[in-house]
Formats: sequence, C-alpha cells, structure tokens
Amino acid sequence: MLAEMRIQDLGVIDEATLELHAGFTVVTGETGAGKTMVVTGLHLLSGGRGEASRVRSGSSKAVVEGRFEGLSGTNAAAVATEAGAEPDDDGSLIALRSVSTDGRSRAHLGGRSVPVGVLSDLAEQLIAVHGQNDQLRLLRPAEQRGVLDRFAGDTVADVLTRYREVRDEWIAVTTELTDRTRRAKEMAREADILRMGLDEISAVDPRPGEDVDLVDRARRLADADQLREAASGASYAVTGSPDGDADAPGALGLLGEAQRRLGAADDPRLRELEPRLAEAAVLLTDVGAELSAYLDSLDADPAVLEQVLARQAELKAITRKYAADVDGVLVWARAAVDKLAGLDTSEEALAELAARKIALAEQLAGIAVTLTAARAEAADELAKAVTDELSGLAMGQSSLQITVRPRPAEADDVVVLAVAGQSLHAGPDGVDEVELLLVAHDGAHPLPIHKGASGGELSRVMLAIEVVLAHSDPVPTLVFDEVDAGVGGRAAVEIGRRLARLARSHQVIVVTHLAQVAAFADRHLIVDKSAQGGVTRSDVRTLDDGDRVIELARMLAGMDSTETGRAHAEELLAVVEGEKHDWELSGRPRPKRRR
Repeated sequence: MLAEMRIQDLGVIDEATLELHAGFTVVTGETGAGKTMVVTGLHLLSGGRGEASRVRSGSSKAVVEGRFEGLSGTNAAAVATEAGAEPDDDGSLIALRSVSTDGRSRAHLGGRSVPVGVLSDLAEQLIAVHGQNDQLRLLRPAEQRGVLDRFAGDTVADVLTRYREVRDEWIAVTTELTDRTRRAKEMAREADILRMGLDEISAVDPRPGEDVDLVDRARRLADADQLREAASGASYAVTGSPDGDADAPGALGLLGEAQRRLGAADDPRLRELEPRLAEAAVLLTDVGAELSAYLDSLDADPAVLEQVLARQAELKAITRKYAADVDGVLVWARAAVDKLAGLDTSEEALAELAARKIALAEQLAGIAVTLTAARAEAADELAKAVTDELSGLAMGQSSLQITVRPRPAEADDVVVLAVAGQSLHAGPDGVDEVELLLVAHDGAHPLPIHKGASGGELSRVMLAIEVVLAHSDPVPTLVFDEVDAGVGGRAAVEIGRRLARLARSHQVIVVTHLAQVAAFADRHLIVDKSAQGGVTRSDVRTLDDGDRVIELARMLAGMDSTETGRAHAEELLAVVEGEKHDWELSGRPRPKRRR
C-alpha cells in the first residue's frame, strides 16, 4: 500500500505530506485549492508524463515522493529488486519523481536512480487511477472491449495472444503472396538476369586472387629474355664462368683466393679475417643456387604466354560486368545465389504460399471463434456483476447489457477473414465489436451508455464498472478522482457506502466534492489554499473530528460557520459510523477478486 506521499512545488502546492490510511482516504477542498495536484502527483509517481507547466511558479522543479509498505514477496518487490532498489530498514520502499522547468524528468527508487519506465512497471503492480478521463475513454468501442478483456483475465488473454501470433503470420504470408504475384514478371526478369550472370561466371570458373597471379606471370613471360640476361649476368658474377675459365673466376673464386692467402699468412690478425670470408662465401653460394633455380624456371614459350593472355581476357569479361576484380565477382555470385532463393516465382512456390495462407486463415478463424465465445461468456458475467453494483448505487431498476458481435469487413478492408460464412474485419484484437448498453428501467430499450444515462447516472455506471474491475485487478491501491461528478442526494450516499465497502479489500483514495462520500472515509485530508504577500499556496492536512465536522458542513451547504450546518454534518457522520460498526459486527466477507 501507499503509506505516505510528499508533494513539493507541484502546481499551487508548496509543500505537503499526505499520510494515507490503509482503508478509505478521502481528499476534499475548495474548488481551485489544488485537489487535482494530488492525483497529478500520483500520476507522476506512477511513471506518467511529466510536464514542465506543472512546476510551481518561482521553483526550479517539482518533486513527488511516495513510501510503499507491505511489498515483501510481491511482484512489485521483484520489479524493485531487478532495478537494484534497496528497501529501508523497516521494509518500506521509497519512490521519487522530479520534473524540472526545462522539462527534464528524473526518477529514483530505493535510493537508486532508475528510468521513469521502472516507476511505471512498479505502479502497474501497486496503483490503479480512475478519473473522469477514464470515464470518457470507456465510451469508446475499443476501450469497452478492453474493459471486457480485462475482466475476463487469462480466459481471454491466452486466446488473444495466440490469435495475434497466428494473425501476424497470416498477414505476413498474405503480404508476401500478394507481393510475389504482383511482381511476378519483374521478379522473373530479375531472376533470369541473375541466372545468366551465374552461368557466365560458372563457365569462366575463376579462382580467388587468380587475376593478380596472372598479371605477375604474364609480366615474367613477356620479359623473359631481359630477365634471363639479368639473371645470367648476376650468376656469372657470383659463381664465375660455367666452363671454368680462369680469367672469369666470379666472386666465389675471388673469395676462395682471398681465403687461401689469409690462411697462409703468418700474422694472426690476418688469419682472424679468414672466417668472415668463409661466411661471405656461404651466402654467395646460396645466392648462386637461387639464381640458377630462377633461370631454370623462366619459360619463354610464346604459346604459354598466349594462354595466360587468353585467360586474362576471360577474367576481364566478367570483372567488367560484375565487380572490379575476381574476388569481387565471387562475392557477387554468392549474393546472387542468396537473392535467387528469395525470388522463387515458380508456380510451385506461389501455390505453396497460397496453401499456407488458406491454412493460416482457417486456423485464425477457429481461434477467432474461440475468442468470441470466451468474450461472450465473460460479457454475461460482467453485465450481471455491474448490474448488481448499480442496485447498490440507487439505480436498482437499471441494468447493463454487453453485446459481443462480429465486425463485418468493409469494401476496402485489407484484413478480411472468413468466419462461419461471414467476411469479417480481422483486427489485432479479434473480429468482435463490444458495446455496453444501459437499460434505464424495466421495459426500456437498451441504449449505448452515453445515450441511455444522464450525467449523474453515467458517473454511477462508470463507478460500478470500475468497482467490478477492481476485484479483477491485483493492485492493492485504487484511486478515484471525482468519479461522483453530477451525483447528489441518496445516490451520493450509496457511492460513499460502496467505496467504503471496497476499502475493506483495497486501499481506496478518493478525491471528491460530496460530503456524503467523504463521511464514509477512515481518514479525511483537506487541501487548503491561502494567499500571503500576493503569493497563493496550498497545503494538505489531516482533519481531526472537529475540523472534519466543519469541512463536511461546508461541503453539504456551505454552512460551516452555523450550528445547523454542523448539526447536519454530525448527524451524517453518526449515521455512517453506525453503518460501518454494523458491517464489522456482521462479519460480512470481503468481495472476492476475479483472477
């Protein structure tokens, strides 16, 4: 539960701390005092959008801080642990949200800076806020379907998940088939070009790096005579004349003569030079051998050169078309093979896709029927539960009906699915249209709720729906922001009574302008507005019994300063306290939550 919330520099609220009851807490105050900022603070704490315009004039940032208790072993605790948040010594968890005047937003959880999304994930497990905007959203068909699905829980959610998976695959196959059919000629022409290129490359059969090797080989063949002359001259200079001419001993012969002369010398210093000449002789011997091998490898056959030049011409024919070199041509060929696999425009491929589309459509239609049946069953349960709630909200003659019917496909519909002989629109949420209808009294025709209910009745219908949904919602804290608008008299008492009963299974926080609702609260908070030195500020305080009587008298008829007004307020409180005492004595069980 949310045990405490601190608000600083948010709207007209300078600084305020709200100590919230585990049961029913009500927030009241004069119009314009800043009650809305309490709900805004809860939205911020829940990861909602932070707007710079909400920062109090003259302040650099607005801060909202909440302290949650009793989270041990819950999904919320798992969210906090995953984010690295640390609970306080007493086990409570502190969440903080700040919004600066430049629009930047910061979030902290358990003393650790976290993304705002973490607060949103945490709030999904802890807080549900119901306000007047939620009432307006519930008038939309898509939202009404969402209400039914939320009430149904896993019964619908599991089927809907499977429906969406198959629908995505069906749409993908349908799109691919349509694309391939439309582009069949173009793709066939592209496939022919790719096959011709692959055939041409295959005929040449190039090897990686072959063009580079051929350039080197052609150069050697073309310059064979010059290379042979250079290599032969170098060989003669190193090893001497091959016929043993004494006049051309070569470098090795001269080194040998130098070695003999130094070896025969009497001077030790000269003899020390002889080993170095021996090393030079070994090196020259190796060079001479390599020169001889090079001369043996030189091929001056014109036929060989012609073959090399012809091969180069073959390679240039494909490098001019497909890439700058042979390696690039081979890369192009591999890519062409992969692309051809995706350009299969054969009749067999199209037939296979068409068969797959039909099979998926049949599978999707079957799941859609199951989804519709699950929704229809849940619709009866939800309608009965809301009707029962309406009887406790001074609308005993009214009842709610929920219709689940197929949505026909329109002429330009791109996701048409055949279900039980009907062409239906297969949207992401199924083929169903859900509508909430109100029967205002016995014998009346069912009408859409926005047509069949007055302003006050609409508020009660929405409250009844939200109360029923609360029992299917695992969150412990429920916030209602002026959901009693347009209601008064006996109906207001019934709303207060119903919220008080709801507070026996949930923490309930209500912003209201009705004394009949506020009287049922376990704790009464008031937002006070004051002006000093031309500056308007508001704070929040908890009312004691005496102040509560004064506030209720003001809310009843603006007679907080008269004995009559206070007497009415005291009487209201006495009646409410008597009822709540009777509830405790009766031991009435808490409402069960639908899972």
